[in-house]
Amino acid sequence: LPVQFCKPAFAFLPQSPGSAAATMEFGNAKFGAVALALQALFVWRCLPHSPSTTSRRTPGCGATQPDGSDRRRWALRTAWDRTTRDVHVMIFAGFGFLMTFLKWYGFCSVGLNMLISALVIQWGMLLLAADFACAAVLISFGAMLGRLSPLQCLVLSLVEIPIFVANEYVGLYIFKAADMGGSMFVHVFGAYFGIAASKALTAPGDGKNSNDHSGYSSDLFAMIGTIFLWLYWPSFNAGLASGDDKHRAVINTYLSLAACTVVAYAASALFEKGKFEMSHIQNATLAGGVAVGTVADMMIRPYGALIIGCLAGLLSVFGYAVIAKKLRAANILDTCGVNNLHGMPGLLAGLLGIIYSASASLDDYGNGLYQIFPARAPVTANGSAFEYVVKDGTLSVEGGGAGRSAGSQAAFQAAALGLTLLCAVLGGLLTGFILRLPILDPNFFQDDRFWHVPSNYDARPFGGEGSVPLNDKEAEEPAILAIFGFLSRKTQPKSESRSPPG
Repeated sequence: LPVQFCKPAFAFLPQSPGSAAATMEFGNAKFGAVALALQALFVWRCLPHSPSTTSRRTPGCGATQPDGSDRRRWALRTAWDRTTRDVHVMIFAGFGFLMTFLKWYGFCSVGLNMLISALVIQWGMLLLAADFACAAVLISFGAMLGRLSPLQCLVLSLVEIPIFVANEYVGLYIFKAADMGGSMFVHVFGAYFGIAASKALTAPGDGKNSNDHSGYSSDLFAMIGTIFLWLYWPSFNAGLASGDDKHRAVINTYLSLAACTVVAYAASALFEKGKFEMSHIQNATLAGGVAVGTVADMMIRPYGALIIGCLAGLLSVFGYAVIAKKLRAANILDTCGVNNLHGMPGLLAGLLGIIYSASASLDDYGNGLYQIFPARAPVTANGSAFEYVVKDGTLSVEGGGAGRSAGSQAAFQAAALGLTLLCAVLGGLLTGFILRLPILDPNFFQDDRFWHVPSNYDARPFGGEGSVPLNDKEAEEPAILAIFGFLSRKTQPKSESRSPPG
């Protein structure tokens, strides 16, 4: 109904030609025009430049380190080398390769991942989000992987980022909720925004596409993405922390990931009659990083991090083995299973944030309590900064604190989680209806509509002659292998199903 209602509003736009080839060319031309216009807009928006941002006009910029290097440039270089680089590896390589499990959609998985990231970095930077905003949009993209055209990806990014930024602003600066690793504001938001958009986008029969499956080699490349994400997840959770908080965040994340991995393997074997299911291992082994994110910098103790990881691994595998089938039966399509990797573990993280916020005390944290929960700092006269002593000097809470109790802080944590779910679902439904507009050229699990593909590309048309059941064995290798060149049909077995040949 919303789509039919919106059609007259776009009647003035040129309609696509009749033939399939002409329609494809017309759709790509629309994407090119919109992408160039957006890039021109970003350039224009960045034209204003304040002279105060130049180093020569900044007092104290000449101060140097013992080796003679400039202090500010040294600090910037250090921050880039450590955290920003790690997060970029996660965004561009980790998420990109994790999505290559679809057998005939590898070019789009890696390519559109890079396009979305490059767009969101610029759009999010204008709205004070950037890298963490990239993660949220890519998670949402994962829920609809295989069903979005490049033009739809642009629209998804443009619509989601303002909603993401508004929700994060309310949660962090009004509710003053603690969420160091972004489990609530990034993972929960991105997952349920994407699932809601997917539900609004889905038409009857969309879940029966014969190309919506993986192959032996495509799963192998997706596992590369998993390893990248696993290695760099501690940097993601600890990226905004400092001092002892950063140290705790890194250790807690590593412990949670390690425990999660062991339990994910065990649970997969139990659910799959003694064998490992690759989709479980690709995703559930990362759930520990999501589940510990909100409390990564808190005093959860090593055993607490291990328990959280165990719960996350079990919850994620249960989601893939049981809940995912029920969602598909309800015509809620979630291609990458973001509910199982990001959604449910993110909700677990939000609940843990409520519990640990309610139990946080000065006895455990000392004055460092106010660094993690600024709103718990005492109220100061005239709104002046509240200063407190830490090991390496003096820190302050600008404008003083709010004087919250532990219970009050826990209530605000719960409010932030509830608001995030509400914004994600409502925003996702709205975005899904927008993405259904026929001028946005939907796509279905095939690269060849938007990419030049190698000669061995052999995806079956959706519902057309040559369509095969999901469990049938394919004779061709996926197009993603052509990126690397060292794998070819001559070196690959003819059978590429999830079960080994023979």
